[in-house]
This record gives sequence, C-alpha cells and structure tokens, in this order.
Amino acid sequence: MEVSRLTLPISDKSFFSPSIRHSSANPLPALPTFFAVSVSKSRLRSLRRKCYCSASSRDTLLAGGGETAVVSAGKKEEEQGDLKSWMHKHGLPPCKVVLNERPSHHDAHKPIHYVAASEDLQAGDVAFSVPNSLVVTLERVLGNETIAELLTTNKLSELACLALYLMYEKKQGKKSFWYPYIRELDRQRGRGQMAVESPLLWSDSELAYLTGSPTKVEVLQRAEGIKREYNELDTVWFMAGSLFQQYPYDIPTEAFSYEIFKQAFVAVQSCVVHLQKVSLARRFALVPLGPPLLAYRSNCKAMLTAVDGAVELVVDRPYKAGDPIVVWCGPQPNSKLLLNYGFIDEDNSYDRLIVEAALNTEDPQYQDKRMVAQRNGKLSIQVFHVYTGKEREAVLDMLPYLRLGYVSDPSEMQSVISSQGPVCPVSPCMERAVLEQLADYFMTRLAGYPTTLAEDESMLTDDNLNPKKRVATQLVRLEKRMLHACLQATNDFIDHLPDHSVSPCPAPYAPLLK
Repeated sequence: MEVSRLTLPISDKSFFSPSIRHSSANPLPALPTFFAVSVSKSRLRSLRRKCYCSASSRDTLLAGGGETAVVSAGKKEEEQGDLKSWMHKHGLPPCKVVLNERPSHHDAHKPIHYVAASEDLQAGDVAFSVPNSLVVTLERVLGNETIAELLTTNKLSELACLALYLMYEKKQGKKSFWYPYIRELDRQRGRGQMAVESPLLWSDSELAYLTGSPTKVEVLQRAEGIKREYNELDTVWFMAGSLFQQYPYDIPTEAFSYEIFKQAFVAVQSCVVHLQKVSLARRFALVPLGPPLLAYRSNCKAMLTAVDGAVELVVDRPYKAGDPIVVWCGPQPNSKLLLNYGFIDEDNSYDRLIVEAALNTEDPQYQDKRMVAQRNGKLSIQVFHVYTGKEREAVLDMLPYLRLGYVSDPSEMQSVISSQGPVCPVSPCMERAVLEQLADYFMTRLAGYPTTLAEDESMLTDDNLNPKKRVATQLVRLEKRMLHACLQATNDFIDHLPDHSVSPCPAPYAPLLK
C-alpha cells in the first residue's frame, strides 16, 4: 500500500494519520472474545511492543511524503471517484446537491470541497437524505448503546470516541468501508469555510494573534481537556468488546501519539452534527455531505435532522444552482465558531462577551449579600453575557449586582434584606464609584490587546493578510467593538449623574470584576 494514498505530509496535518500500522507480512491472530476481555493491560502492552518490533519501515504508515504525497493523493482521488459517488453506490438516494471546490489559501494544500445546489431550490425542499447506513454514531462504533452511554457520561466525550474509531479505521486503508469519507476529511484538514484550522492546531506564534482575547485561554483549556481524554482512551478499549474484535492488540495510547489524536479530535469536532430527538448514543453523528462540506451561518435556520432511517437537510431559503448550501450552527458566539470550526461570522447575532463579577468573600456582610443575590437570581460569582448590539442593556443588568457589593453600612444592608427586588440605597458617591469601577474594567480589557480597533480595521484591508491572522483579527475587532460600546454606555451613565463634584465613595470590599 502506498503511503501517499492515505496521508498528507506532517506539515499538512493529515487528521487521521496513525503513527504506525501492523506489518502485513506478520498478521496478528484474532483474539477470542473471552480472551479479549480478560487479558491484562500490561500483557497487551507487552504484546504491542512486540508488534512494534515486527513492523518494517516499508509497512509503517507515517505522516510524510512531501509534495509528492499531495499530488499522488489527488491523482488517486480522481481515479477512484468522489465522496458523493461512493455514497450513491452505498445507498444515497438521488439528491439536489453537488460537490464543488474553492482554492485553498496555501498553494501546497488541495482545494476545499463544499456542498452546492445542483439545481434551483426553494425553501422547504429536501436537499439530500443520507441513510443511517452512511452515518457514523457511537451506537454504530461501539456496537452497544449501553456501553456508549456509559462511556460518554463518565470520562470520555463523544468526540473522543468518534475520533478514536476513525483513526483505527484509517489504519485499515482501503479495506475500511469508510475509506472515501476519511479521505475527504483528510482533504479538508479540519478547515472550515474560511480555509482555516481551529486554533487548537495553531503554533504558539499563531496563537499570539489572539493576545488579549479570552479565546486564547479557552484554546489552551480545551487543549488540556483533549490531553486528559487522550489519557483515558484505553477505557474505551477495555469496555468496548467490538473494538477488540476489529483491532486486536491495538491499545489506543500506544497505537497513536497525542498529537495525532488531537488532530483527529479537531477534525471530528469540525464536522460532528448534534442530532435532536434521538437516543444518547446517536445524538452526535458524522454525516457525509454534512459539515465541513456544508457552510455554517448564524442567521440560517436549516438543520440536519434525524428522520425515519436517515438524516436529511431541508433548506430554509431559495438557492440558485451552484450556490453553497448553508446550515445553522446553533447559538454560538464567534469565539466558539473559531475554536470549533475555524471561522468568524461578522453578522452573528449570538456573538457575545462574558463579564464575570464576584462578591468579595472578605466582606463581613458577604453571606447576607450572597443571600440577597440568590434571591434575585444571581450567584456569588455571576457571569454576565454582553451580546452584540445590546451592550447598554448588559451594563444596566450589571449595575444592581455591583451596587449590592458596595453596600457597607449594616443598617443599609438590613434595609436591602427586607426590601423586595434588586433594590439598594444608592448615594451619588456610590453610583459614581460603581460606574467608574466598571469603566476602568472595560478600559483595562481594551488595553490588554496589542492593537487598537483602528489598527485592526486597517489590517483587514490587506488582501494578502495571513488567513489565520485574518480570522483572529476579525474576532478581536468584534470583541473590541463590544467593549467600546460597553464603555460608551458606562460613560453616558456617568455623564448623566446629577452632581459631578461628588467623588467616588471608598469601597474596601468592592466586588471583583474579571
């Protein structure tokens, strides 16, 4: 088997490239089921080490091959037909879509495929209906719905299990039923409609584009979570007998490196579909013709839906032949769209920032304030969502909570406890202190970005801007717009205070803003 048929060079991050495969010259005997469940982990590792020794360099599947691998893979793809042809061969009924392609930002990368209308469509038309036999779910992967539910409610996510399954399937090469689908995922390389990978696969220097944005912290936290899941992969191995039968001896953490697993995880993350009104073991599905071949749009209402024996897409708008088909990505802010799918939606009405406020635990009246906050639907550590276009409303929502934190006189606190609703006695000096703390907070967050909003606007006019830097700059620009709007709203409230000669009240136990 030619390596170039299955993998891209390591610089291309082929998402399901296993670090090693068994020597075809030394096939491993299949284990009886009873042995598979009783063999010790240490024994399996010992057997696995022997397998490593028996694998020759000729049969080792490595992520390498340079440009020749890319060209060769492209030629083989032309010879063997595309994903849609394979799907029709295996039960996909006639549909109203085609696979088109757009160029990649990188000359060394193959063009990106996308699903387009093959004819004019009207809202309500069924674009395609993929039979369940062509849909990958945990129920199908693990062969047991109870095991699937147990795994995903314990330590492993659905994404980790699906990624592991596809990595093992890729080791089978063309023998795998899913070979054409895996080849398509490799081609896409986890790239979204803007041809950019999730920041989970960016280098440290590329992550620096997100400096000042909370998204950078989210990326690092998500990567830590993926690492924890990698360390738990062997749990799948010992609980799912179906995997023993299909891939004897292949202990996950020894068959695949963490980097390979992370690449596969991100690729699955970019294309998994969350189905509604199905069992837990079927709710996360990989649907050929689904994302990332479908473009996500925040203002779209079309969704992939589970129907009797299939997953179908009913379009929510008219399309001309050749138009890209779009689906709803759920109510996700742009930070999640970039993290999960590698793109930014400039018209995302769900875009938001988070402001975390907390009552000061050193305050002698902390417990009373905590009780009042809970009575009004707030927590001692409260998260406020600032939605784009609704920044003034968000600031108004924060003010009663912050005023509560500034109450210092015990008699005033008793008055607050006995009152109904989020009412605090507000003196002119307290209101100024609250508003100035809030204004300082927004200015501090803005100062944490290495560039200004004007500099971001100028940078985005450059047609040659690095694609990753472009999406990162789009994200931080939108964040800064919301922060500026919050600051403007806060300053407007300060300007409308009745007496500007009043100084802010001292606040030894002011609430904390993060």
